[in-house]
Amino acid sequence: MKAKTAIVGRAENIMCFKAAGVEAFPVTDEKGARETLRKVARDHPVVFLAEEYAEPLRDLLKRFDEEAYPVVLPIPAGGDTGYGEAFLKEAMERALGVDILFRK
Repeated sequence: MKAKTAIVGRAENIMCFKAAGVEAFPVTDEKGARETLRKVARDHPVVFLAEEYAEPLRDLLKRFDEEAYPVVLPIPAGGDTGYGEAFLKEAMERALGVDILFRK
């Protein structure tokens, strides 16, 4: 797998990531996000996913979480719902057994 990074979300929120070398995959709805994420995950070891789609795609993210790659990370692209922070907190607690960053 070639080391590439991708982002999936609404075009107006993700196109700026192209300046950092991240491949942008714009979507307009949950169905498009699900289909795009499945395709993108085959060729990208790291995929950022806009939070607005992360929560509805929780079932798919759980399946990706069972494998080493791809690493799918929800980020607040276009609005912070708090889901990305909760996702990272849960992953850290699962991996380390303690919450070392958020402590809330």
